[in-house]
Amino acid sequence: MQPLQFSNKTRNNKMHIPSLGLALVLLISLASPASSCTQHEKNSLLQFLAELSQDGGLAASWRNNTDCCKWEGITCRKDMTVTEILLPSKGLQGKISQSLGILTGLQYLDLSHNSLSGGLPLELVPSSSIIFLDVSFNQLNGTLHELSSSTPARPLQVLNISSNLFAGQFPSTTWKAMENLIALNASNNSFTGHIPTHFCSSSPSLAVLNLCLNKFSGNIPKQLGDCPKLRELRAGYNNISGEVPDELFNATLLEYLSFPKKYLNGAINDAHLPNLRNLVTLDLGGNIFSGKIPDSIGQLKKLEEFHMDNNNMSGELPYALSNCTNLRIIDLKTNNFSGQLNKVNFSSLPNLKILDLLYNSFSGTIPESIYSCSNLTALRLSSNHLDGQLSPRIGDLKYLTFL
Repeated sequence: MQPLQFSNKTRNNKMHIPSLGLALVLLISLASPASSCTQHEKNSLLQFLAELSQDGGLAASWRNNTDCCKWEGITCRKDMTVTEILLPSKGLQGKISQSLGILTGLQYLDLSHNSLSGGLPLELVPSSSIIFLDVSFNQLNGTLHELSSSTPARPLQVLNISSNLFAGQFPSTTWKAMENLIALNASNNSFTGHIPTHFCSSSPSLAVLNLCLNKFSGNIPKQLGDCPKLRELRAGYNNISGEVPDELFNATLLEYLSFPKKYLNGAINDAHLPNLRNLVTLDLGGNIFSGKIPDSIGQLKKLEEFHMDNNNMSGELPYALSNCTNLRIIDLKTNNFSGQLNKVNFSSLPNLKILDLLYNSFSGTIPESIYSCSNLTALRLSSNHLDGQLSPRIGDLKYLTFL
């Protein structure tokens, strides 16, 4: 399963929300249209429609004298039970009606990219049937309801509430009932409090956890290292502080580790870093890390993006960086790096597109190997102590648009 990524205002922010659609495709089984839905379920849908102030033209399809299984965005199975409501980007305004909680067979609910407001009905997240719930990119507000610790296990697998106006303490006991959870995106809200510690013990299949762009505080929970299937962990742009716990390096399937713009400190653990051999993106920019880039960085053979900008890193660039042959972005600007750049063999980085070393203390000449990076589009070396001349080989950088 490819890592699910979700769109937001983070550094890579195309946040890959199309992959949430991929999750939907992977989860949905083909449903056969029913001959006629029940009056009970039709009434529930009509109540939802009635509570919208702008229905995006749904009223033309959702007519009381027609079969609701044939309404726009509605899918039923053979027993005439509504299983899917898929209405993204329909221009819907108004509140999400509690009546949707009456649909006992509803499995997939997608109301993303609309202008819905008000709270998220209590009946939806702990539903006994919903496995995919996406209400991202709306104007929903209020708090998320805390479930009792005795709540039975819920079937929810994918929850995307990103890019709304939710606030208040982030629930803790709620997640204890989500033992089937695979992906949680709560980014770009105003949640406060500490990151819950029991995500992994409650949801052993958790693969995606995105909590960036909130107001979380405290430390990174060491228990996140106990997620055996975690592939994406993003929690940047919060108020989290402290060191990266050693236990986090036990999450060996991690592909995306992103904690930019925080108050994290300490050094990168040379001994434990090789555990994360599946990393594609390592983003620790905008913190207060210190020390050197460890030689073990060279064991991250899949690494494509390396962001350590705006920290207090120092020392020379290790030759081992040459072993990360899939690198596309190296962003080390605004640190205290020094020494000569020829310590790195850039000719072994054929995919490199962005090299940003602004505001450091590198010295010597620009290494000839840089001109072998024929895919470079941006090269920034200013505000260092470099000397000498540019090689005529700079003409080999055919795609260079920023120098």
